[in-house]
Amino acid sequence: MSAGESPWPPVGVVHSAYDQTEDTPIQSSLNLSDLGSVELVAAARPGLLGLDGFSHAWLLTWLDRPDDPGEASTWVAVPFLLRPTGEQKGVFAMRGPRRPTPLGLSLVSLLSVSATGFSFVGVDLLDGTPVLDVKPYVERFDRPAGAVRSGWFDELDPPDGIRPRDLGPTSR
Repeated sequence: MSAGESPWPPVGVVHSAYDQTEDTPIQSSLNLSDLGSVELVAAARPGLLGLDGFSHAWLLTWLDRPDDPGEASTWVAVPFLLRPTGEQKGVFAMRGPRRPTPLGLSLVSLLSVSATGFSFVGVDLLDGTPVLDVKPYVERFDRPAGAVRSGWFDELDPPDGIRPRDLGPTSR
């Protein structure tokens, strides 16, 4: 298995308009205008039964193309949204693609389900990203009760569609 290869077989692949991390929107919830799709492998397609009854789904993905593989296991880095300040955070306090285990989690809004996959809005993934699993969003289970604290994210108000490139060069 190569460094960029998932230890789990993908169930599908993302199709999007993005091929560079710097140009890809930072979070799915900040990009509700771009269409994406997931094409499932033939063996996984029966798993789509009933998905059309949901408005949203979680995509668990393998972030197979970090822009700097040398940073993939960095425990402290400057998150995309903090590039203007250069402030560092621990990897577990950020949501960027450079992770010890490069798993991605995107909450997408489902548009349609077909026999081979589904289309969605909320694209924050590169074209060709392997999909490891799809889980329906269930508000009663996935939305925490009470007030939610979001750490340093509470101090920011990023605009819709923001991309890493919009925030300046990488701070190292």
